[in-house]
Amino acid sequence: MASEHAPANMTDYIKHHLQHLQVQVPGTESQFFLINVDSVLFKLLACVLFVWVFLRVSRRATSGVPGKLQCAIEMIVSFVDGMVRETFHGRSKIIAPMSITIFGLVFIMNFMDMIPVDALPAAGAAAGINYLRVVPTADINTTAGMAITVFLLIQYMGLKHKGVVGFFKEWFTAPFGPWFAPFNLLLRVIEEAVRPLSLSLRLFGNMYAGELIFILIAVMTLGATLDQFSTYLLGAGQFIAGFVWTAFHVLIITLQAFIFMTLTIVYLSMAAEHH
Repeated sequence: MASEHAPANMTDYIKHHLQHLQVQVPGTESQFFLINVDSVLFKLLACVLFVWVFLRVSRRATSGVPGKLQCAIEMIVSFVDGMVRETFHGRSKIIAPMSITIFGLVFIMNFMDMIPVDALPAAGAAAGINYLRVVPTADINTTAGMAITVFLLIQYMGLKHKGVVGFFKEWFTAPFGPWFAPFNLLLRVIEEAVRPLSLSLRLFGNMYAGELIFILIAVMTLGATLDQFSTYLLGAGQFIAGFVWTAFHVLIITLQAFIFMTLTIVYLSMAAEHH
């Protein structure tokens, strides 16, 4: 049910929940230098939680009967390690740990969407914070930053495995040969540009839509009073819709973390291979 701290008007309520807590970089006026503080804080929280869980499990790991958390972590590590061995054909010691980190962090940031839509914004309002969005991956800045990092890793992997000459030679010779260098270069530029765009927009679009649906479910009882029969009907519909979407959204947040990790492995493998 919608929070009493949020605006009573439906349009204002939605706008309020989609507004970031922002600060302007001192000495600047451009929108480019606006920082979404809530996204940064919750990203750091996800990083701390990820490191704490894995360190805790690794330090308490036992060769006997493992606990439920250790068993879950071991299953994730084994699954990701097997996928990296099957997909990545180059040589690198960082691919598997990086892939596990990507999956874990993206999953934790996505899972923030499971928190009731008014819970943390209401707590923030009580503390004097007017705006607070809790899903970092519903912020295009977060997903774009991650995608750009992967893009830079792709270039690094290509240079490492092929050398400077071999790396740039492919830009002009693959796939049509040296006689069609301009077409090869054009296709390569498009290919390289599409990768970070697809990575960032896919994750952002799915998580933004998921967050928006939770907000729309919350407005079903916005401004309702307990003395109206329609309130109980809307409340029942809100509960059913929220339960169904939450169950389905668990699949989405897991799948999006898996897709982001898998595409990263595939792109790095392609960068390491000689065409």
